[in-house]
Amino acid sequence: MRLTFLGTAGSWPTKERSASAIALDLEKELVLLDCGEGTQRQFFQSSASFMRVRRVFLTHFHGDHFLGLPGLIQSMCLNHRTEPLDIYGPPDASEMVGRALQMGYFTLRFPVEVHPLEPGASLELDGYTVTTSPTIHPVPSLAYRIEEGPKRGRFDGERARSLGIQGRDFAKLEAGEAVRVGSTVVHPSDVMGAPRPGRSVVYSGDTAPSEDVTKLARRATVLIHEATAATDIEKEANDWGHSSARQAAAAAQAAQVAALFLTHFSARYKELEALETEARIVFPGSTAARDLLDHLILQP
Repeated sequence: MRLTFLGTAGSWPTKERSASAIALDLEKELVLLDCGEGTQRQFFQSSASFMRVRRVFLTHFHGDHFLGLPGLIQSMCLNHRTEPLDIYGPPDASEMVGRALQMGYFTLRFPVEVHPLEPGASLELDGYTVTTSPTIHPVPSLAYRIEEGPKRGRFDGERARSLGIQGRDFAKLEAGEAVRVGSTVVHPSDVMGAPRPGRSVVYSGDTAPSEDVTKLARRATVLIHEATAATDIEKEANDWGHSSARQAAAAAQAAQVAALFLTHFSARYKELEALETEARIVFPGSTAARDLLDHLILQP
């Protein structure tokens, strides 16, 4: 599972940052979280490929979160894509994506299906679940939690040796095959630890501090939370439906997440160290994401 931050700007792109977009590589498929202006160009500068995108999850329909979608789809067509693309978003998704797909002259050469979602919706997809919550923003907007299914427990080599397991029988047990030791049959469950929860990524989209988003992020592996502003203009940011870096860190602390990445930075901040410092005072595991940052999410 790998995160690639394609764009970390808030409201409009800057010299340093592109508009909001995050690629999440789940190995079997690539998921795109938001698709701001310039996303397809950011793909070319990253380690990810836009042709592998199987699903797009849009938080809302402010331009900095979806205006890259028409260009991305048209480029997919020009590159002879035939695989379907599923696009998910708030309840107004069908209307908004439908308008975007009518922009310009081009021939859509692959199936595109739009899935409007309500806050609190839950989807079972290919090896992972997606759950939504509302956010506090002036337009219909969702936060997303993407979570793998449970993983099997770790192989207990010491326990296996105590049961007389030797040589190739280790590999057989790890592969899920029972083996015989003398008159005793040793099953994989005899030497495997308890199942482990899958890794989870929560993306806030745009929001003022929200109890719903904090609940959605409960014990997540990674929380990606908007941090439009510093503490000195926190109230103004909240009035516009945004959060400060300090407030993002407070959500991470309350949710007991393993790691926090800040994103969606106002253009007033050319450097991000001050925002990162404000967050780390509250939640030490905070990182201000930069464009094209790759982060590998390891299995705990």
